[in-house]
Amino acid sequence: MLVIVLENAPPRLRGRLAIWLLEIRAGVYVGNYSRRLREHIWNQVAEGIEEGNAVMAWRTNNEAGFDFVTIGRNRRIPVEMDGAKLVSFLPELSDVNRQN
Repeated sequence: MLVIVLENAPPRLRGRLAIWLLEIRAGVYVGNYSRRLREHIWNQVAEGIEEGNAVMAWRTNNEAGFDFVTIGRNRRIPVEMDGAKLVSFLPELSDVNRQN
C-alpha cells in the first residue's frame, strides 16, 4: 500500500498523480506499486511540488511495518531515534516570538 498526501500542490502535480493513484480525498492518493514505480512517482512529486509539501508512506518489512518520506516545508519533520523513524514538531512562529 502506498499513500501520498499533498498540501498546497499545483494542479498539474495533482493531475499527474491521478494517472497512477486514486485520489480518495482532496490531496490524498492511494495505490499499490513496486519500489521502482514508487520511486518514480516520488520523483514526479519532488519535481512538481513547488511551494507545497508532501508525505509518502508505504508498507515495508520493518518494526513499524511502514516507512515514509517528506518534502517541502511543514511543522512535522521526520527524525530517527534508535533506529526508529518518528515525527517531531517544529515550534510555531508565534511560539518563538512569545519566548523572545
